[in-house]
Amino acid sequence: MKNANKRIEDHLMNSLLIYMEDPRLNVWHFALLLAIISLGYKQGQMQNIKVSRSKIMALSHINTIPTYHKYFKELQNLGYIEYFPSYHPGVRSEVYLKGKKVAP
Repeated sequence: MKNANKRIEDHLMNSLLIYMEDPRLNVWHFALLLAIISLGYKQGQMQNIKVSRSKIMALSHINTIPTYHKYFKELQNLGYIEYFPSYHPGVRSEVYLKGKKVAP
């Protein structure tokens, strides 16, 4: 179990290092990414993370839906995440964190 947790922690830290190198990202992008990473860590997942808008907004301290959507969409357009919405109320949506470096 310790090896699995260590591997997850290493992967998530490597992702953070990649994000920090990109000058296009701002504090709102990082708030969203950290919220998603936090959910992934709690779920024991490195890439396919179950999410809800309300949970991400609460964890990222983003209080308005337009701000959330703007920066969440930018993360998708920049190639850092892929979003797979669930339109079923009993099934959470998923975010896929891309683990490779994204060219600016």
